[in-house]
Amino acid sequence: MAITPRQKGATTAKRHHAPARVEFLDRIEPFFAGKDVIGGPLLLATLAALLFTNSPLRENYERFWDTQLHFGFGQRSVSHSLAEWIDDALLPLFFIIIGADVKRELLRGALSQWRTAIFPLAGAIGGMLVPVFFFWLIARDSDAITGWGTVIAMDTAFGLALIGLFATRLPDGVRALFLAFAAIDDIGGLLVIASAYSDTIYLDGLVIAAAGFAAIYLLRHLGWGANIPYILLALMLWVGILRSGIHTTIAGVLLGFLVPVYPRLSRKEFANNLQDEVDEFQDAHRLATGEAQNNEDDRSENKAQERLGYLHEMTGATHATGERVITLLSPWISYFVLPLFALSNVRVHVSPDLIEDSLHSALAPAILIGLCLGKPLGFFSFSWIATRLGFARLPDDVRWPMIAAIGALAGIGFTISLFISGLAFGDGRLQEIASLAIIVASALAGLTGYAALRVAARVST
Repeated sequence: MAITPRQKGATTAKRHHAPARVEFLDRIEPFFAGKDVIGGPLLLATLAALLFTNSPLRENYERFWDTQLHFGFGQRSVSHSLAEWIDDALLPLFFIIIGADVKRELLRGALSQWRTAIFPLAGAIGGMLVPVFFFWLIARDSDAITGWGTVIAMDTAFGLALIGLFATRLPDGVRALFLAFAAIDDIGGLLVIASAYSDTIYLDGLVIAAAGFAAIYLLRHLGWGANIPYILLALMLWVGILRSGIHTTIAGVLLGFLVPVYPRLSRKEFANNLQDEVDEFQDAHRLATGEAQNNEDDRSENKAQERLGYLHEMTGATHATGERVITLLSPWISYFVLPLFALSNVRVHVSPDLIEDSLHSALAPAILIGLCLGKPLGFFSFSWIATRLGFARLPDDVRWPMIAAIGALAGIGFTISLFISGLAFGDGRLQEIASLAIIVASALAGLTGYAALRVAARVST
């Protein structure tokens, strides 16, 4: 989790006000501050959800999230529970960031060149195949086998937050490699959602979604700058995907893929055009404020404002749209969307009966072993084999203990695993068992990942 220079400065300033809390603030800041989606609010929401579902308020709490909301237009209407609307309407915002991140890694990041992409690609393939194989070995003869997709995905927010705890002691390549691995892993999870956990596909919905996608693509290449048409067409795409029977998270991914990752104006082009514009602004500003021999002139003031507007727009053009979208959405995702998802979906009443059922079910050990053992083993072994065979190269400044730490962090399935388990099992006992197993497995993977990062940090220093 990268902390911006301004945030680092703010943390330093706090040392003068509360020196006794410095170490504590430094420890928790990666979970609550950063330019990416962060895991702190999600963790607090999960703990709150577990508290409510294991308290006397449980029935009222679950009844609230099961409240039906109806939306209709003419003879058409849609009715979902509040929890389902969060999954269908808000969670796609998170997948916009995932889609944009994947595109950025493919075009500009660690996946942009095949030689640098082979290492995380091999690890990600192993990180998906091995846990699914373990899951199949354990649950193949039971109804739990439909939940095999729960062990494919990983939670990027928690992983980045834990890496952020050691940001000053680990090379930048560790975070970049984790993001590349997560991007490929996300692609696998999205393919699983689209292919294995979507209901009957309705062609008319796909036509609507395709029209919205094509229109956004066309407007983008025509250089259309106004935001309203894009928002309306994005809603059209979302409605089409919702109508088609494919889960709306795919709409978020498609929108993320449409976001440009290159700036409209390179820094070199900006620098070439900058000086003349600044000179014109200074001349107009001197005339408008009477610093020159000429009298104050409204036309000079207007020209100065015009130059400022031009410079403002040109400066914004050096910032890629994808970066702006991620910067805009990340706080909302971190503090609103993901916490609401946890509050509405983590409804696990931990009772002796549930624990007993989990111990006698193939589902719980399949998830635990798939995430805690299959993920790290698959990532490490496949990347090591690819390196030994000469297909891949260990990134500069990155050591194998760091690769092992990334593999351990990959076992934190949580958000996407909970989401896929809901698609696989709906409501019922298997869903409760799956949720409990995912929470326990993610906690164990987080602790293991933290310990592995401590070891990796010692190796790095």
